[in-house]
Amino acid sequence: MANLLNNLIMTRILAAITLLLSIVLTILVTIFCSVPIILAGVVKLLLPIPVVWRKVSVFCNFMMYCWCEGLALLLHLNPRLKWDIEGLEGLSKKNWYLLICNHYSWADIVVLCVLFRKHIPMNKYFLKQQLAWVPFIGLACWALDMPFMKRYSRGYLLRHPERRGKDVETTRRSCEKFRVHPTTIVNFVEGSRFTDEKRQQTRSPYSNLLPPKAAGIAMALNVLGSQFDKLLNVTLCYPENSRHPFYDMLSGKLTRIVVRVNLEPISEELHGDYVNDKGFKRRFQQWLNMLWSEKDTQLNAIKASNKKAGL
Repeated sequence: MANLLNNLIMTRILAAITLLLSIVLTILVTIFCSVPIILAGVVKLLLPIPVVWRKVSVFCNFMMYCWCEGLALLLHLNPRLKWDIEGLEGLSKKNWYLLICNHYSWADIVVLCVLFRKHIPMNKYFLKQQLAWVPFIGLACWALDMPFMKRYSRGYLLRHPERRGKDVETTRRSCEKFRVHPTTIVNFVEGSRFTDEKRQQTRSPYSNLLPPKAAGIAMALNVLGSQFDKLLNVTLCYPENSRHPFYDMLSGKLTRIVVRVNLEPISEELHGDYVNDKGFKRRFQQWLNMLWSEKDTQLNAIKASNKKAGL
């Protein structure tokens, strides 16, 4: 009994030390890579000349790649972590991709950056407006031309109808900037991290997902539709660390990451005016709901397989 108690105490102490070291190293890597990006962003702001903008964008993307490499090294230090990946074949850094993914945790961004860093162009995320105020990260994302999205409640939009459609316009402006260099636009289409409480609040028809929001990716396809080579439909799962995957990642307790990548064709039927064409809006939402239903089934299968393996 005493040995068991001692082992438990040592495990918790080791987890606390690992958590502290991970936080410090992650902050250092983030500062090291984000400061040059921020300075380059200032240059781009002061010298809005196309040739300067292109050179600065290449540099910023390189520094983001360095950040991804730093995160990959930190994950590699965890000997318990196992990756279960399917579907990376046929990807290229010379293509444009629209990547949609389910959203569990801040760990999702780390996983996507690390996993795809050598396979596709640097990820550009649709971010919540609040992230703009996070030290270093907010300004770096601004310099990388990532769109910041403001979320309004239904009640707020009823009181301020002039705010309706602002996110769509933000998406359009950001997507225009991505025409020059191959880009991967990432959208967590649920709009928020999944929890059982949110699933009940939104009356989600899915077991593992929130209902998808279609406006952002519909606008991206409308602006850059002809340039996107494929849709990357990514499914993430942390079957052994589903409650706190980001905390477990930092404390060295994350044991398994499951990723399934499906390359979906982007047909002409997915290009249209989502804002003004009600028929297209309905068809687009039906298409996205179908993808989400398949993703929910896939997540159920992953979790069932993990439970079976644990028996």
